[in-house]
Amino acid sequence: MDRNAIEELRKVDVPPALHLIDGVRVAASDGGEMPVVSPIDGSVLTTMARGTAQDAAQAITAARQAFDDGRWSGMAPSARKVILLKWADLIDAHALELAVLGVRDNGTEISMALKAEPKSAAGTIRYYAEALDKIYGEIAPTARGTLGLVHKTPVGVVGAIVPWNFPLMIGAWKIGPALAAGCTVVLKPAETASLSFLRLAEVGLQAGLPKGVLNVVCGEGAIVGAAIAESPDVDVLVFTGSGATGRRLLQASARSNLKRVYLELGGKSPNIIFADAPDLDEAVAVSASGIFRNSGQVCIAGSRLLVERSIHDALVAKLKSMAEAMVVGDPLDPATQAGAVNSDQQLARNLAFIDEARAAGRDIVCGGTRILTDTGGYYMAPTIVAGVAQSDRIVQDEVFGPVVTVQAFDTEDEAIALANGTELGLAAGLWTSNLSRAHRMIARLRAGVVHVNTYGGSDMTVPLGGVGQSGNGHDKSLHAFDKFFDLKTAWIKL
Repeated sequence: MDRNAIEELRKVDVPPALHLIDGVRVAASDGGEMPVVSPIDGSVLTTMARGTAQDAAQAITAARQAFDDGRWSGMAPSARKVILLKWADLIDAHALELAVLGVRDNGTEISMALKAEPKSAAGTIRYYAEALDKIYGEIAPTARGTLGLVHKTPVGVVGAIVPWNFPLMIGAWKIGPALAAGCTVVLKPAETASLSFLRLAEVGLQAGLPKGVLNVVCGEGAIVGAAIAESPDVDVLVFTGSGATGRRLLQASARSNLKRVYLELGGKSPNIIFADAPDLDEAVAVSASGIFRNSGQVCIAGSRLLVERSIHDALVAKLKSMAEAMVVGDPLDPATQAGAVNSDQQLARNLAFIDEARAAGRDIVCGGTRILTDTGGYYMAPTIVAGVAQSDRIVQDEVFGPVVTVQAFDTEDEAIALANGTELGLAAGLWTSNLSRAHRMIARLRAGVVHVNTYGGSDMTVPLGGVGQSGNGHDKSLHAFDKFFDLKTAWIKL
């Protein structure tokens, strides 16, 4: 990684962030702006348009016109493919620029951001570009004299609301299949991570995306997000974020046009380590990365460590040693292993969980404090909390910070009861050398993704989605197309 290039990009002045509507950068309709604060040092990086409901409506109108006139939906799939592939190539060409801009905005360590953000986004767009001209309709097995056809038609205008932890990666999971299917998109990035996605969308225009096909409106969720959710001209809404916001989006759908709503609402993922794990040192190292990288701000983070009792104390000691050795600091330093917490509000929320656990007499094995206060940025020490009860809020609720709880178990049944003992079910991890046990556990764990003898890293070939209050629908894989096609039957008498 070129440190000199990173440092040069760090110094680049960031112009005010404006909406991208119908192919043009525009300010908020009322001139409103909001500061963009860098979590690296707490400084104001630039300003961003504070979107209005009118701005959202303008973007939705542009997307509707672009869909209805067929400039994208009516384009030959092979032609859409050429544009999307060119876009992916341009993202790769601008990868370091996009990564550094994103890190300055949301604080992810550059070593993770480069791969997980622009490189991942390019790969996602390329995946769906390659897939889009290989999707066929169906011919029904009808009686002679009748022809039954099933057409897959793009659903229309897609509203997308994406979070701040990985705006490019998660944004691409939404727009990649939506655009490949022939839909048009209005996307609202998070208030604290909008800059890199705006740049990504600009690169899309350079690649040949027609105006109005991809529109980006900045601003607050309560205003811009609500306007998108309430609009009768939005046909499908896709969202990654909190359960509370997900509920409001479902209510907005019911109040408006009953648009389909697909939600990924985070997790409280158990990571289960049996004494017969093939390599306990690797299990601890991967588990530490699975909760502490990006300061724990990962939807599938293994935030609940369940450890067989016979190895509990030794494993906690190993994990503590790794946590205390992690390099937390300037996210633009390639040597940093965990960067900044996204905002001062998120940091305060993280610390409130620790204060509550401490007041309840739980064992704060390490961390639990704000660090590097002299930088002005938002940093938290990797934190391990042991001796917790299943009913504790720190066990039940998503912290979204560098915080892992540890619980001991004796049997498979006890591990399953602990693992499934929350309302969330996005991911899980499992470490064992027993193949039969692995299959038994996979079958019983309530999770959309189960990792065995690893944690994280699944690629675009498999879906990501949760059960329970972790949401519905799936990102990634060919299954993601299901959200963006309608099935239309043609019943023809011959």
